[in-house]
Amino acid sequence: MYRAATGRLELVVMGPTRVYLSMGSNVGEREGNLQAGIAALAGVGVRVGRVSSIYETEPVDYLEQGWFLNCVVEGETELAALELLRALRGIEGRMGSKKAFAKGPRLIDMDILLYGDEVVDTAELQVPHPRMLLRRFVLVPLTEIARGLRHPLWGGTVEEMLAGTPDRSAVRRIGEKGGKENA
Repeated sequence: MYRAATGRLELVVMGPTRVYLSMGSNVGEREGNLQAGIAALAGVGVRVGRVSSIYETEPVDYLEQGWFLNCVVEGETELAALELLRALRGIEGRMGSKKAFAKGPRLIDMDILLYGDEVVDTAELQVPHPRMLLRRFVLVPLTEIARGLRHPLWGGTVEEMLAGTPDRSAVRRIGEKGGKENA
């Protein structure tokens, strides 16, 4: 990077980027699928920080399928946004997840919700995730681990976005002893 104040070229080393990932499963051993997906993140260069509780959520868009288990993972990575997307798709593929059709059943689904404060808008990737503010299954677990998080494109916090979302689908936290709590 060129610094005008000093008139010199300087190497600026960027640190890791904080990312938020949404994970969901409604096929097979759903909780085990989520745990395997989280465990696989370290192998592709994502250092896992906080992980939300697991929530059982009713399907949206395509309703003729089983309920999902969902969670949100906060992590850090040195990967560029598109490299991260490809790494997540690789994990999905290695786990045997196949998307027969959009919004349909899946063994594991991993999406980038936020990549630092960056805005990415390509044919392959949009960040912030374009529908995240319309999805309780994303906002409830994200609020649990990052309640006051703001993104430059938003007028408020994650918690405020959850309060204002038009989505009224059921999202129930799975309790420690197998019980369910409404969120």
